[in-house]
Amino acid sequence: MRLAIDSDKGRKLYSQRLGTVEPVFGNIQHNKHLTRFNLRGREKVNSQWQLYYMVHDIEKLANSGWRQ
Repeated sequence: MRLAIDSDKGRKLYSQRLGTVEPVFGNIQHNKHLTRFNLRGREKVNSQWQLYYMVHDIEKLANSGWRQ
């Protein structure tokens, strides 16, 4: 993994990840306080995760002025 990240192509890909993926998880963990799931079982956990990221997407739409 270290060799893949240390290459020029790997650095470019990783820098894009920091700008697109990491803020989503940081927002959900810090602002929504999702540090652990409340339910058990894969289906229930997937449902809870989907609710959290739907809320994240709806907030992004609301804050972007989508409905003017």
